[in-house]
Amino acid sequence: MRKTYCIPALLIAAGVFLAAGCGKRPRSTIDPAQLSMFAPLPEEFPAKTGAATEDQINLGRMLYYETRLSKSQQISCNSCHLLDHYGVDNQPVSDGHRGQLGDRNAPSVYHAAGHFVQFWDGRAADVEEQATGPILNPVEMALPSEKQAVAVLKSMPEYVAAFKKAFPRDKDPVTIGNMSEAIGAFERKLVAPARWDKFLKGDRAALTAEEKIGFNRFMAAGCQNCHSGMLLGGNTYQRLGVMKDYPDQSDPGRAKVTKADADKMFFKVPSLRDVEKTGPYFHNGKVAALEEAVREMAEYQTGAQLSPEDAKSIVAFLKTLTGELPAEYIKPPELPKSTPATPKPDTSS
Repeated sequence: MRKTYCIPALLIAAGVFLAAGCGKRPRSTIDPAQLSMFAPLPEEFPAKTGAATEDQINLGRMLYYETRLSKSQQISCNSCHLLDHYGVDNQPVSDGHRGQLGDRNAPSVYHAAGHFVQFWDGRAADVEEQATGPILNPVEMALPSEKQAVAVLKSMPEYVAAFKKAFPRDKDPVTIGNMSEAIGAFERKLVAPARWDKFLKGDRAALTAEEKIGFNRFMAAGCQNCHSGMLLGGNTYQRLGVMKDYPDQSDPGRAKVTKADADKMFFKVPSLRDVEKTGPYFHNGKVAALEEAVREMAEYQTGAQLSPEDAKSIVAFLKTLTGELPAEYIKPPELPKSTPATPKPDTSS
């Protein structure tokens, strides 16, 4: 388990500057050596088994938008992870079956395939394993069983044909495993490159002077100790409340899975990609404004008291991580029509 404690020693020297917003204008040039811990986005995040076929991706896109994989036939993957809204629904917690509320904020599906585990508590290893969780969760999409999901898909000849094209070697290709693999294949190409990527590739004019100042403040505050790599996060677990206990202790985080006291309040570090667009913030979705989230993270994780100017400056840098959505790739497909054999919607509890 990748578990770290982020206590940057450089804060001892930087703390006064950060807290007071020193009158001397900070540097608007970036030391190239500081960029070594970051990397631009790839074009996709292929599975360990190799790149997916177009037929698998096309099937996965259909399944991602398929509401009939929910008990009420009103909820799809896209209901909580809206692809034209940076992969989130911008709610503290999402609405599920019969209006039930989840207990954690829905993270973005963009770049999720690049995370080292899935969900806030890491209970799924990859996006393929993650895909079945919400479909069978009684609070979310609420299908009663894998058998019901297969029955829904087999009731429509177009889906049966699409599964055969996507998995031609399988005698009976319409399975939960293949459904998950197809959804994962589609999600592995949900990539939204940003100006930050252009900057990392050598276009030093891709960031403004103010944004470069924000990056330097980001580094001085020690944010990179948890938010590094190509996703600026998504690669470790971290205790929420390293330097100061986080006030909301109701969610035990990783300990909910491991049952170990040592894992209490540990969560997967979220990626900062598209963070400008994916609020509200934290696992509980209780912080609406990005500047407030930056100040709280500094306080609880590093012990620094950021001035409003410092927080605003860091946010200016974070906005360079907002990517361009792949409009054509995420365009909703035409889905098969229901047949008399297709199970009917069920809005019961």
